[in-house]
Amino acid sequence: MRANTLRAAMATARMAVSSLSSPARALSSAAAAPPASGVSMVQGASRGIGLEFVRQLLRRSDQGRVVATCRAPDSAAELQELRREHAGRLTVLPLDVTDESTIEAAAAAVGETHGSLDLLINAAGILSIPNVIQPETSLSKVQKSSLLLAYEVNAVGPILVIKHMRPFLKIGASLETGKGFSLVANMSARVGSIGDNALGGWHSYRASKTALNQLTKTASVELGKKDNIACILLHPGTVDTDLSRPFQRNVAKDKLFTREFSVQKLLSIIDNAKKTDNGKFFAWDGQEIPW
Repeated sequence: MRANTLRAAMATARMAVSSLSSPARALSSAAAAPPASGVSMVQGASRGIGLEFVRQLLRRSDQGRVVATCRAPDSAAELQELRREHAGRLTVLPLDVTDESTIEAAAAAVGETHGSLDLLINAAGILSIPNVIQPETSLSKVQKSSLLLAYEVNAVGPILVIKHMRPFLKIGASLETGKGFSLVANMSARVGSIGDNALGGWHSYRASKTALNQLTKTASVELGKKDNIACILLHPGTVDTDLSRPFQRNVAKDKLFTREFSVQKLLSIIDNAKKTDNGKFFAWDGQEIPW
């Protein structure tokens, strides 16, 4: 059953690759040579912060290439519009963080199309779904299903994406087009900090982000030593997106950020990251957050 799922996912990814315009095909045929500019991948790019990362990365340069992934690309209207606007520079691929076969298929497509990655941003996350998962206000509301779902999407998924994109990040680190190392930026949250937890509540979401922090830190030790890949964690602040909208009532106006502002700040951190920042946890303003 899993083999069939993998074959189907890889076929879908190949279809996405084959739909690229001729300039992108020319780039893929020369993947072994250092590209004119780097390749960034944004996982969870259909909306919110992920979509804004794609938009700003594309607008920064007329040469940089971006790989954007999400569960249902055909339904991601804004992402598809960006693909049309930036023909040959934006590759859109299906990837569901709860289905590892789709991650494998996306990795195969990245290898075929680009051959390397300089930057990987894991942006997908889950906080609430009506009648499925809601932030808990007390221990009595904690459910096993919510704990497991939050862990699967917010912690397991990003680490599996890193696992399968590692070979291309390693190649990207060796090319003379970037800062001398490749970078992974995982979207975490301040509520995942144990030391900063003075309010309680939100058990599933907090625990899943804490798990993401530990998994990323652990991966950073191995990747930093063996592959010249640095991993950092980022807290975007409270951003006006679908994820936070049901919980914005008590957020001060000056603490509710636009997607544009938050991503601009996060990209500044990414741009200025040093190899010595490997394994660190930063807020949107560049301040380190305690574990």
